[in-house]
Amino acid sequence: MKFLALFFEIIILSFGVYIYLFSTGRLKVKDAKLNEKAEEFRVENSTWMKWLSLLLIAIMTFEIILNVKSLF
Repeated sequence: MKFLALFFEIIILSFGVYIYLFSTGRLKVKDAKLNEKAEEFRVENSTWMKWLSLLLIAIMTFEIILNVKSLF
């Protein structure tokens, strides 16, 4: 059961990293129309997305550390 929790924690951590990379503009979409919409969304919402993704990354890193500690 603990391995399943660790698996989901890693998935949520990677989601936080993905949001951070998107909010900083490091991820691009190949389609021109979608890229334009995504860029417009990113410009409008990048501040709160950066802060919340960093918070999510910090919380999930702490949870993963605690979970791995409890395994050993």
